Amino acid sequence: MTPIQNKIDFAVIFTVDKANPNGDPLNGNRPRQDYDGHGEVSDVAIKRKLRNRLQDEGESILVQSDERRSDEYRSIFARVEGNEEVAPYFAKKNKEPNKEALVETFASKAWYDVRAFGQVFAFKGTDVSVGVRGPVSIHTATSISPVEVSSMQITKSVNSTTNDKDPSKKTSDTMGMKHRVDFGVYTFYGSINPQLAERTGFSADDAEKLKQALISLFANDASSARPDGSMEVNKVYWWEHNSKLGQYSSAKVHRSVKIELKDENILPKSIEDYTIELDKLEGLSVKEYDGL
Repeated sequence: MTPIQNKIDFAVIFTVDKANPNGDPLNGNRPRQDYDGHGEVSDVAIKRKLRNRLQDEGESILVQSDERRSDEYRSIFARVEGNEEVAPYFAKKNKEPNKEALVETFASKAWYDVRAFGQVFAFKGTDVSVGVRGPVSIHTATSISPVEVSSMQITKSVNSTTNDKDPSKKTSDTMGMKHRVDFGVYTFYGSINPQLAERTGFSADDAEKLKQALISLFANDASSARPDGSMEVNKVYWWEHNSKLGQYSSAKVHRSVKIELKDENILPKSIEDYTIELDKLEGLSVKEYDGL
C-alpha cells in the first residue's frame, strides 16, 4: 500500500479508577509517579497495549507477549527465523551486499509493529545488525493532577505446596502488597512521520488501524491490577496535516489540548471534575472520538 503522505498528530485522554496502570519494578511495583507526584505510564507500556489490541484484530505482530502468543514461536529471533522472506538474510553464508536494507523492507512488510514502531534486529550468532526506525512515536502518559496511591496488604491463605513436616497441616500464609491509583486523568500524545513511513511502508490503512486501537486501548486488557472498567479512554484527538512537514510543530499541536481542574480545592474523582478544551489552529482541523 502507498505510505501516508501527510503528517499526523494525536492525543489520548484516559482515566484510571482504583487501578495500577503501570507498576514500577524498581519501587515495589507501585504505580509510576514523577517527582511532583503526577502519575505516569511509560511509552513502552502503551505500545505493549497497542500491540495487543492490533494482535487481537488479526494483525501480524513481531514483539508478542509470551502468554498471549498467536503462533508457535517463543522469541523474537524464532519468529524472524520462521519468516521465509526475512530469515535468509540472517544466515552467515548469505553474502547479499544489501541485506540490511532488505531486512528492513521485508520485516516492515511482515509485521505491523515493525512498520509502525520500528525494531532493532541484532541477534547473537548472526552477522546482521539492523535498526528500523518506525514513523509512530508515542510520549509517556502523565496525569493532569498529582495522584493518590493507596496500598493494601494481601494474604494468600491457600496451600501452594504441601507442608513437608506434616502434610495434614496447612503451610504458612504468604503476605504481599497491592498498590493502586485512587483516581487520575492521564493524557499522552503521539505523531506519525511520513518521511519514516516511506521507509517502512506505513499506509493510511495502517494509520486507521492505529486510531481504532487507541480508541479501544484498554479492551481485553484486564488483570488483577487493572480490573475491567477501571481504565477508560475518554477522548482521542486526531490531526491530519496537509503536508509532510505539517502546518504546525507537534509540540504546538499537542499544547492545543487544554485540560484543567474545575476547582483546585477539590480532590478529583471523575473526568467531570475537569474541563477539556481545544485551541483552534488555523487551517488544521481535528477529529474527536469518544473511547470505546
